[in-house]
Amino acid sequence: MSSVKYFDKNIYRKSAIIKDSLQFIKGTNFPLPSVIEISDSGTCNRTCSFCPRSDPGYEDIKEFISATMILFAIIDIVGNIPLIVLFREKFKVIESEKASLVSLIIMIVFLYIGEILLNLLGVDINSFAVAGSIIILFLAAEMILGIKIYKDNNPKTASVVPIAFPLIAGPGTLTTLISIKSEYNDINIILAIILNMVLVYIVLKSSEKLQKILGSQGINILRKVFGIILLAIGIKLFTTNIKLIFA
Repeated sequence: MSSVKYFDKNIYRKSAIIKDSLQFIKGTNFPLPSVIEISDSGTCNRTCSFCPRSDPGYEDIKEFISATMILFAIIDIVGNIPLIVLFREKFKVIESEKASLVSLIIMIVFLYIGEILLNLLGVDINSFAVAGSIIILFLAAEMILGIKIYKDNNPKTASVVPIAFPLIAGPGTLTTLISIKSEYNDINIILAIILNMVLVYIVLKSSEKLQKILGSQGINILRKVFGIILLAIGIKLFTTNIKLIFA
């Protein structure tokens, strides 16, 4: 990657002021670069000690937050509160611990075995990611437009089925896991899964209270907001992986 080197007097002047201030307050030396390197994409190539990108854990934190938001949007546990309340009324008791634990196991197992199954079927990860992104786009359309594309059968129990599967660890979630596996480190995805399952457990335990607090309008607004986020995620996954297929 080529880079362009330039010297900006304004940046230097502002940096000099910061330097003097820090030296006055803390008596420390400010590591000010005299030349700033900018790549063709507009990204700084230098790694300064005061820059957050210099922290080795910066990318991991970024990936963890991103994976958490993606899974939170695709699981849509807040948007499914009315459905959870309906299950609670029908079956009287929902085993929140069992549903959360089973969902966690399904998602982590599929994160690793899913790719092996794809290899046995002769499907590459990028093709699967494109297929997954299309499913995500349909799910986003459901959330934004308030339509029902996927219809499941009448459930007979309410813990593993239909809450753990397909409500939480459903086809959309499992497809998303394989899709983001091509972009993020496994440990960051696993941590994101665990955090989401903690949130799922909390929502399952307090679904009735949350429905009263948010109301039908509040839940509907949240559903549409996360639907738009999910739509953007689906478009990004599609464009990224379709380029890799035809590269």
